[in-house]
Amino acid sequence: MKPQHKRLILCLVIPLAVGGVSALCTMNSMEAFEALRQPPLSPPGWLFAPVWTVLYVLMGIGSYLVISSNAAPDVQKRALWTYGIQLAFNFLWPILFFNLKIYLVAFIWLAVLWMLILTTTTQFWRIRKAAGYLLTPYLIWVTFAGYLNLGVFWLNR
Repeated sequence: MKPQHKRLILCLVIPLAVGGVSALCTMNSMEAFEALRQPPLSPPGWLFAPVWTVLYVLMGIGSYLVISSNAAPDVQKRALWTYGIQLAFNFLWPILFFNLKIYLVAFIWLAVLWMLILTTTTQFWRIRKAAGYLLTPYLIWVTFAGYLNLGVFWLNR
């Protein structure tokens, strides 16, 4: 296997692993989520796993484009650090929301995550436009997740 293929696989595995472990930590959470009062436009619970899988794959490809770019190493490193921090925030949000059921704290956490995603998207875009574009659906989905999170908090106080 060529080194660039190994690097691409690693870039895909990292976000998929973050999402997979987070999902394991929140197993059976969709049943409890669906029992809550939901805001309008709430999607069915089965939709979350495929959407997140696609988003994690897009993140992985974006990070690969950054790593394989000709950008200065310090610029790459800064972008990848921000990417890693937002992945950590991404990992913890479902635990705050589903397991701990602290919906307002989860919303605030998600707002910080949104800012980290925006920063990562901007940094990726400056390195390779395609890498930034690949994170755009993630930013949109987390915006929608913020609406859902705030709606659940408001409707289930």
